[in-house]
Amino acid sequence: MDNLNIIEEIVAKFTKSKTTLAVAESCTGGYISNMLTNVSGASNVFERGIVCYSNSSKISLLNINPDYLIQYGAVSEIVAKHLANNIRIFSKVTIGIGVTGIAGPTGGTPEKPVGLVFIGFSTQKETIVKKYQIKGNRIAFKEEVLEKVLTLLQNFE
Repeated sequence: MDNLNIIEEIVAKFTKSKTTLAVAESCTGGYISNMLTNVSGASNVFERGIVCYSNSSKISLLNINPDYLIQYGAVSEIVAKHLANNIRIFSKVTIGIGVTGIAGPTGGTPEKPVGLVFIGFSTQKETIVKKYQIKGNRIAFKEEVLEKVLTLLQNFE
């Protein structure tokens, strides 16, 4: 099944259950939000998407503690967790998603290689973070991150 069909199913399921979501995207640069809004009816469930590419935007738009960025870096579990949690709270939605990573082909280090991504998934009950290492160019990276996010949304009860 292609991603648009999966998104259509998620939109239908979330519309029925009155589940809403918002996305805070760094390394995907709005790709997830773009794909979600390619489906009719998305406005029933998708409240907002924020592209917080720079550290200053993470701080000013999503209240990420600057100390986290200094101590752990923008590409870290703690930043993904707070992106997801804060977008959920600020947007007053059921689910908040926060994505931060290194799309490449430059910018990687031995500790944080190109392709590293953290995806935060926040609900009122809990906030979890998944860590992935994705291979491929920037577009393939964004597509695979989208697929990981869609799997999390499909599995939400």
